[in-house]
Amino acid sequence: MNNLVVLPLLFPLCTAIILFFFKEKIRLQRAIAAAGMGATLLACGLLLTQVLRSGTQTLNMGGWMPPYGIVFVADPFAALLAAAATLVSSFCLLYAFGTVGKERERFYFYPFFHLLLAGVNGSFLTGDLFNLFVCFEVMLISSYALIVLGGTKIQLRETIKYVLVNIISSTLFVAAVAYLYGVAGTLNMADLSVKVAAAGQGGILNVIAVFFLVVFSLKAGLFLFFWLPGSYSAPPMAVAALFGALLTKVGLYALVRTFTLIFPNDPAITHAWIGWMAGATMVLGAAGAMAYRRVLSVLNYNIVISIGFIAFGLAVSNRSSLEGVVFYLLHDMAAKALLFLLAGLILQARGTDQAARLGGLIRSQPWIGWMFFTAALAIAGIPPLSGFGGKLLLVKGGLQGDSFVLTAISLASSLIVLYTLIRLFMDVFFGEPKEEPAAAAAAPMRGHVVLAGALCAIVVLMGFGSEWIYQAASAAAGTLSDPSKYIEAVLKEPV
Repeated sequence: MNNLVVLPLLFPLCTAIILFFFKEKIRLQRAIAAAGMGATLLACGLLLTQVLRSGTQTLNMGGWMPPYGIVFVADPFAALLAAAATLVSSFCLLYAFGTVGKERERFYFYPFFHLLLAGVNGSFLTGDLFNLFVCFEVMLISSYALIVLGGTKIQLRETIKYVLVNIISSTLFVAAVAYLYGVAGTLNMADLSVKVAAAGQGGILNVIAVFFLVVFSLKAGLFLFFWLPGSYSAPPMAVAALFGALLTKVGLYALVRTFTLIFPNDPAITHAWIGWMAGATMVLGAAGAMAYRRVLSVLNYNIVISIGFIAFGLAVSNRSSLEGVVFYLLHDMAAKALLFLLAGLILQARGTDQAARLGGLIRSQPWIGWMFFTAALAIAGIPPLSGFGGKLLLVKGGLQGDSFVLTAISLASSLIVLYTLIRLFMDVFFGEPKEEPAAAAAAPMRGHVVLAGALCAIVVLMGFGSEWIYQAASAAAGTLSDPSKYIEAVLKEPV
């Protein structure tokens, strides 16, 4: 057992509790929040290093051996995503300093920020479905607070929709967990994998598998993404960046974990459904991105396209496609956060994100412009930037799995991503300014521009250092494609 496994969850949870006691002391809140984030990032880095060197690490809470007790599991997939999520969250936190407003800071912005991170990391590291539900709820309740904090009209409207959708999905989640427990008698993921395989995945187990598919698709925005574009446009940009980078990734993680570990045995049913949903998500996301000229709307529909792209890799589920899923998830966390932070800088500079009212921003903010251009190329998968490696592996996996239609849709959607983001780049940064900056506009703070530059450098380095990213992604895909490694590490017995 390794106590390090629980620290990426424990540190942000303790930080949030401490922050609740300093409501009126904004500077102290910022210092504590930054220190807690630094400790969490260090713990994630140490855990990831240990996992990549020594293999999957586990922690049985209270000394209760699985499947009877609570177990936390850090395999390469979970450890990579926890580290990436914490790194991206640190950029969003620093960007929040000076941008979210003192009223939000005074009303517990930083505690809810850290509680959300605790829920995200807990979702990645838990080893049983009930605690996955608990961590999901910690994450979602925190996101409810963050999305409504400020009380503007658009926030209140979108919060109602966002909360209702997630309450329904959480209710379905509880029902699915109850049905599965009634059939299998356990909720430990490793034990479920063994028992579902022994029973033969068919009949009622396939019904339960589809139940989980609906639940996690609602949370990930896979096909059922109607709530996403509006909800992610409502909160301050630091929160929108956090949501765009992390929240749908937790739903995708749950899908990947569930359908590679617990329900991998009847792909003609489950993975076929995932494939059709992935294709529809890419097509509909591309249509939405083409239809809008508002910066946030285009970015939100590009999130939808990437959700479908990652689900395409899960639908194929061979070694290459799963390597692509892991690689692309890591890239997408960083690149989407970067685009939203840059959108925030555009809003600061001009007071609007309507492309029809922008133009000529490259003259006053060249660094922001060329970082936006770099991020657009990375997300479109242009070599040698970070998106290329993941897309190449996903396309390779699709061709190897004879999924020619989905592969063609994924390539076409990549072209749409490139077109919509470059069109946005030209509208916002070139040509003549359409109107004077809004009265609320101000020059972006130099520290925020430097912060975006540091994240942009990470996106670039992920592309040029793709060999190291690939090695880590390959280790994670090895666990996903061969569940016996995960099972042996948790149950401590050969499969």
